[in-house]
Amino acid sequence: QVQLVESGGGLVQAGSSLTLSCAASGRTFSNYAMGWFRQAPGKEREFVGVISWIGGSTSYADSVKGRFTISRDNAKSTVYLQMSSLKPEDTAVYYCVARRYGGVGSTSAPDYAYWGQGTQVTVSA
Repeated sequence: QVQLVESGGGLVQAGSSLTLSCAASGRTFSNYAMGWFRQAPGKEREFVGVISWIGGSTSYADSVKGRFTISRDNAKSTVYLQMSSLKPEDTAVYYCVARRYGGVGSTSAPDYAYWGQGTQVTVSA
């Protein structure tokens, strides 16, 4: 089992930056691709981005490409989502996810067995 705990959400103004963190425990963190999904009120959960388990390759949804960056610190078993130029449409609950030996092609929710509880990000206009 892998336990994931997100932190860093909050209320920010449009154009601001915010960094989310996800601390993992339970298994060898470096063996897992780590990703982020989000779900806005009344909408389906959507892929945000992923970083592969080896090599640090990343992939992002078109809606966040160029504004969001995923990084990982294997020594701290933590993955980060740096968000800049935030827009009101980025408002959502953000979920950290993990997939063992996953790659950047893992962009669907069913690809991930492990999910965090989520952290709320609200961007005001």
